[in-house]
Amino acid sequence: MPKKIRIALIAGGQSGEHEVSLQSAHSIIDALNQKKKYKINVIGIAKNGRWLIYPDLNFLLYHDDPKRIRLKPNGQPIALTKGNKPGQAKIINLKAKDAIKIIDLALPILHGPLGEDGTIQGFLKLLNIPFIGSSVIGSALGMDKEIMKRLLAQADLPIAKFLILSESDKKLNFAKVKKILGAPVFVKPANLGSSVGVSKAKNEAEFKQAVKIAFDYDRKIIIEENIKGREIECAVLGNQKPIASLPGEVAPNHDFYSYQAKYLDVNGATLKIPADLPPNLTKEIQTLAIKTFKTLQAEGLSRVDFFLKANGKIIINEINTMPGFTRISMYPKLWTISGWSYSKLIDRLIELALERFKQEQKLQINFSL
Repeated sequence: MPKKIRIALIAGGQSGEHEVSLQSAHSIIDALNQKKKYKINVIGIAKNGRWLIYPDLNFLLYHDDPKRIRLKPNGQPIALTKGNKPGQAKIINLKAKDAIKIIDLALPILHGPLGEDGTIQGFLKLLNIPFIGSSVIGSALGMDKEIMKRLLAQADLPIAKFLILSESDKKLNFAKVKKILGAPVFVKPANLGSSVGVSKAKNEAEFKQAVKIAFDYDRKIIIEENIKGREIECAVLGNQKPIASLPGEVAPNHDFYSYQAKYLDVNGATLKIPADLPPNLTKEIQTLAIKTFKTLQAEGLSRVDFFLKANGKIIINEINTMPGFTRISMYPKLWTISGWSYSKLIDRLIELALERFKQEQKLQINFSL
């Protein structure tokens, strides 16, 4: 009988997307637990940064309530250390120091800073274990909206106009912004997702408030022109030879696709899966999604978001290298309509992580003349 793959599912994290991560983790555990080939260890990262292991898979309070969901208080503090051989790491219970678990693969289902930005990916590479999702550079590029957009523009891919504002720059006011980008504009933290800290500003008062909110979450913010058009999303899967799903459409019932519309209001948006598009536009969106994925050095999985203007022009909004993964999230739903079940999708992501690790282990680390 084949040995079970011992997985550390890491959830929570120290970002504004902590609760979204817990929702994703809950859905993934349900799918993994149905398989006999995996042994799951749940690691929760609390908002204070402590790493905790849970005695069983029932690690959440209020898992069915996005407003109240949180980690249970019975987690035990742990540390992750390098294993005795490549491809393995040890989980050490810090209260019972001789209690050690071995893991073969990490699934960091973390969204936002300190989870999706290359930080934990670098730590997992130091441990020399396989992990799901983009590596350090792809994760970092996907998180920083400024660098992401500059690279996409350099690759001649279509993006919206934008401005960057840092904490030290006090010269940018709404009149200057409006002259360059028009009005209204969107104001966002440069390194966050799930619409956390995002505001739409139509005048000076709203702009000042939007800037204040965005700076609560980041030291750098991005101001983007308002693109009138349909919101289209496309899922990408793979490493060197990625494939794209059928696109889907998000039709917000709010002023825009806010955090509340995504996660708190069951009627916040209508998801049209697949999107009602002619074959040529479907193909163009899939091609642009793969080009974006490759340009930003993404691996494993990503969701690429677009605007489709009335004249048929497609604008790339952003990439999300660890998209929401609940059963009702757009990423898995796009693959379901494209022929991949939720469970099959997770199996494939694990295969891709193991394939990449195997390839990386062939690289030389010693040099002699």
